[in-house]
Order: sequence, then structure tokens, then C-alpha cells
Amino acid sequence: MAKKLKLNAKTANKYDLYEQSVQNVEFEVEFISKIFKKYNKLECLTLREDFCASAKISSAWVENNVKAAAYAVDLDDDILKFAKEECIKSLKKDQLSRIKLIKGNSLTKKTEKVDCVSAFNFSYWVFQERKELIKYFKNAYKNLNSKGLLMLDAFGGYEAHQELEERTKYRDFTYCWDQHSFNPITNEIICYIHFEFHDGSSIKKAFEYHWRLWSLPEIKECLIEAGFKSIDIYMQDWDDEKNEETEEFYKMTKCDADPGWVAYIVASKQQR
Repeated sequence: MAKKLKLNAKTANKYDLYEQSVQNVEFEVEFISKIFKKYNKLECLTLREDFCASAKISSAWVENNVKAAAYAVDLDDDILKFAKEECIKSLKKDQLSRIKLIKGNSLTKKTEKVDCVSAFNFSYWVFQERKELIKYFKNAYKNLNSKGLLMLDAFGGYEAHQELEERTKYRDFTYCWDQHSFNPITNEIICYIHFEFHDGSSIKKAFEYHWRLWSLPEIKECLIEAGFKSIDIYMQDWDDEKNEETEEFYKMTKCDADPGWVAYIVASKQQR
């Protein structure tokens, strides 16, 4: 039996590390399905995953339902190559036939109309100008069916305006979230993800983000201007006893001014 290589900066794949430490694919697939059924009394069958990276949501989407189809859109050749390799390894022939990896700019790319468009991991914050963000939302709107939903996430709270580092330890590595700089005049935020290993090696700036820290009211206003009729905010719940976040999200119109929060935004083409 081949000896398993110890994980370090030379042997690790940064995309694998990202999936282990950042993405909660199972939860997000369940959230999309549950919310769509709640709003439309129908099963959500078609998904477009914008800024798809390794396309793990799309992959899980076609795995979970034999009738489901997914379109995974990204601009990056390297990550799409990795996504294709991962899909081939993990999906059966029928499942592979129901997922399409598409190289394109989510800002303008057209696909077949779908039940849901998702843009998670704050990826749409790459659009730092209001007109550009509205343009993206308009394109998402055009690619949705008549009962379609656009689902986004966001984070905020006063800690989001601070320069800080947060580390989370996993079995073979440590994940480091680095809020490197914040400009309060423009709300531009620059963040990095680093990975550190037991042997002292590290992958610095494995991922780099230049975003605008959009507020929830700003996002809602842009969605309405893009044509969406109804926007709901789902805030993450907090366990007071354990003093930690839970995986539960509740629709809210008012919440506490927490130091840090995460939310999902659900925009509907129909008035609710």
C-alpha cells in the first residue's frame, strides 16, 4: 500500500483545501431546494451556479436528484479544468450528462433559463460599481424562469470593517482568513486566504479577493432596480449557550447589531 503523503505546501491542492474549509455544499444545496419549494410549492430542478469555481454545488445538485440539471459558469480556465477533473472522478455517466461547465463572464453570459441562479461565497462583490452590480443582477434576472429565484450571500457587522486574521484548525492544516485592508471611503475590502501546515510550510495568498463591502440595503435597492419584485433576508442564528453560530437561517426584517453576521438574500421575479 502506498504511503500517504503528508500534507504541506508542496503536496496540497489549494482548491481541495478551500472546499474543506470554506464551502458547505450540502447545506447550500438543501437551502436552495427548501426555499424554492417554500416559495413556489414546486421542486427546484435547474440551477445556474455563477462564479462556480470547482462547481461543487452543481455537482452535488445533479447527484441529489435524477431530474436535476446544472450550469456552472466561471471565467478561470484553471479552476474549470479542476472542476472537470473532479466531476469526472465523482459523478456517474448520467449525472455528468446533466451538468455543463461553461467558461464565461457571469456579468453577461446567457444560458438556458433556470429555476435558480446562485452566487455564493460573496463572489458577486467583485463588482464594485453600482451600475455593474445592477448589470449582473439584470443578467441573472434574464436567465431565470418566470418563478425563478436569485440566491446570494453577504457578511457584515463592525468586524467586517476591521483589519484582522482568523484561524481555524483542521486535522492536516490551518485555514487563515485575512481581512487585509478596508477603505471606509469606498468600502473596498481586500482579503486573502492562507493555508498553514504542521511542518511549518504555508501557502500564502492562496486566494485573493478585491471586493466592495456591500450593505444589505444597497443590495436590496440594486435588486429592485434590476427588476426583482420581492427580496427576503435570512440571517444566521446564534447559539447563546455554546456562544457560536448555528446552521439555521431565519427570515428577518430586523436583527441585532452583531459584530459579525452572515446572511442569505433571496430575490424573486414574482411579488410575494
